[in-house]
Amino acid sequence: MRRALTEQDVTAIWDGVKAGGTIGRVARSLGRNNSTVQAVLVRSGGVRPPVRRRGPDRLTLVEREELSRGLAAGLSLRAIAGQLGRSPSTLSREVSRNGGRRRYRAAKADQAAWTRAARPKPSKLELDPELREQVQEGLELQWSPEQIAGWLRASFPDRPERWVSHETIYLALFVQSKGRLRKELTAELRSGRVIRRGAKASVRGQGRGQIVDAISISERPAEAVDRAVPGHWEGDLLAGGGNTHIATLVERTSRFCLLVKVPSKRTDDVVAALTAKVQDLPEQLKRSLTWDRGLELAAHKQFTVDTGVQVYFCDPQSPWQRGTNENTN
Repeated sequence: MRRALTEQDVTAIWDGVKAGGTIGRVARSLGRNNSTVQAVLVRSGGVRPPVRRRGPDRLTLVEREELSRGLAAGLSLRAIAGQLGRSPSTLSREVSRNGGRRRYRAAKADQAAWTRAARPKPSKLELDPELREQVQEGLELQWSPEQIAGWLRASFPDRPERWVSHETIYLALFVQSKGRLRKELTAELRSGRVIRRGAKASVRGQGRGQIVDAISISERPAEAVDRAVPGHWEGDLLAGGGNTHIATLVERTSRFCLLVKVPSKRTDDVVAALTAKVQDLPEQLKRSLTWDRGLELAAHKQFTVDTGVQVYFCDPQSPWQRGTNENTN
């Protein structure tokens, strides 16, 4: 049975994303699937919900219990109000909205108040149709929320009520908007995002999609292309349940397949496991390896130094260039 997310799990997800972690990295740290983490983020549009706190002027559960005991004892609302230091009218409204003197229950009334307080408050864009239309026009022109906010300030310098921050626009898109409306509005964003992403949640500097000194498959020798000489391999990394991984190596001439269990998809782990397997092969079977653009082989130069096997990389989004391995997988 799948374990439900606890409040601590949800907090860890938001903390991880705020620190710049990717969905995959956060999911692995919690031992969860990517879809589980994604669902938490999408639920609030990628914007962390504020921590809910009871207002200082609101009745507490303890006060509601005192009220319930006073009603059961037959005390008047004015007498109970005097004991609690509250206004009689406050207690009168509390009792009337929760079943009256006979049916009032403290725990039930407290939960009802907590639920009512969670109702979303209307945003500035919801309350001002003209402003909402101007923002929509900007989005249709492929302007970013930052540009729209700046344009409104420049166009209406003497009308602050026509100003709106870019964060308000993002919140309207990702949090307040629902269903089809959200899809229509976010579709106009240049980024194409469906959830808000934090300032640190960037793949910049992580080398995403880029492998340093990658040698293109177009430079692979002719003997590898026509399968005339054995020793040229195609490889890939497969992911399974529970964050498990296995690498597959297929020899192009014979279609012989090697399976290599790896502890993770980190490039150091993958390269170490591949190196140990390839080093056991006869020298005549160690010529080249063709891989896709996965970062699990970012340390390809170390692999070549340790094994003498040159690595060639497919063109982006071209899995057919290592079709023998794809069919084997």
